[in-house]
Amino acid sequence: MNMNMTMTKPDRDRLMEQNIHLVKIIAYQVAVNLPPHIDVNDLISAGTIGLLESIDRFDSSKGVQFNTYASIRIRGAIMDELRSMDWMTRSMRDKSNQLEKAYDEIEKKTGRPAESEEVAKFLEISTDALNQILSQVSALSVLNLEDLGVNYDDGMDILECIKDPEGKDPMTIVNFNEVKRKVAEAVETLPDKEKLIISLYYYDELTLKEIGKVLDITESRVCQLHSQTMHRLKGKLKKCVGAGI
Repeated sequence: MNMNMTMTKPDRDRLMEQNIHLVKIIAYQVAVNLPPHIDVNDLISAGTIGLLESIDRFDSSKGVQFNTYASIRIRGAIMDELRSMDWMTRSMRDKSNQLEKAYDEIEKKTGRPAESEEVAKFLEISTDALNQILSQVSALSVLNLEDLGVNYDDGMDILECIKDPEGKDPMTIVNFNEVKRKVAEAVETLPDKEKLIISLYYYDELTLKEIGKVLDITESRVCQLHSQTMHRLKGKLKKCVGAGI
């Protein structure tokens, strides 16, 4: 997408001032699951660049709220910064992939959400060890558009996937509805507690600590459940994409 050349400097400054708080909110949300040696200020710097890019690229005619578009761009810029740091060891990435495989294999076999005990048995570890792994790889627990078959290399901007479905471009409407359908169907198969966590975290924008108070469990347990949910969803969505669904 071309840069937005019609936006005036006062408009740009206004959007920056009104949304700069999103950078810190998202940076600290991400940082809470990261090792202590990761400087949150580096994430804030990356997120600020993401906000600036979102201002340059935003097209109000798409029918999307700016803060929605900016939040996705900010989070993406922060995750790109983390990837460039190469802070995640190969061992941790392997563990994340093993978790996805475990949930996918068990759920294909049983036709229902995999229980923690089943996943631990599949991986030949204890449930305590499983929970430790879920906490360790929690920072990897993010769904990317690539998980839904959307490739940035094809020149598609994220705005094309979240734009107003009442827009005029039929192909974008199809892409938008397909993304929504895949995610909605995958979320619907989750256990009730995991669906509630998804709702509270991504729709009501509660912190993990606040969700813990709602569910009367510890923040670390919420972190484990969120990590478990994301790995479960990744396995389902990658399977859908691979099948061309």
